[in-house]
Amino acid sequence: MQLFTKIYADEDVHVLVTTLLLSRGFDAITARDANLLGADDQTQLTNAIHEQRAILTHNRADFELLAEQCAINQQRHYGIIIATRFCPMKSYAAYYGYSTMSQPMK
Repeated sequence: MQLFTKIYADEDVHVLVTTLLLSRGFDAITARDANLLGADDQTQLTNAIHEQRAILTHNRADFELLAEQCAINQQRHYGIIIATRFCPMKSYAAYYGYSTMSQPMK
């Protein structure tokens, strides 16, 4: 029995994310693993569907449109996970009241 969905990370997701998912027991591959670096978003999604994987991306605008097209066409997919990019230094700086330029925030 599979507990978690299988993940396909498109090329705008850093490979370290996939490495971390793998270390936590997830079945995860990258666009590089699939030999699809440089492929368009539709091709990435089509491959994820073919592989029965949810696609992980930072590309909200394009994948929201693709999700809408899938719904209109009643095309099944295994999930589209849109993750925001996180910059720990900016969060740390904001928490302590500093800009990322090492100057106090006003």
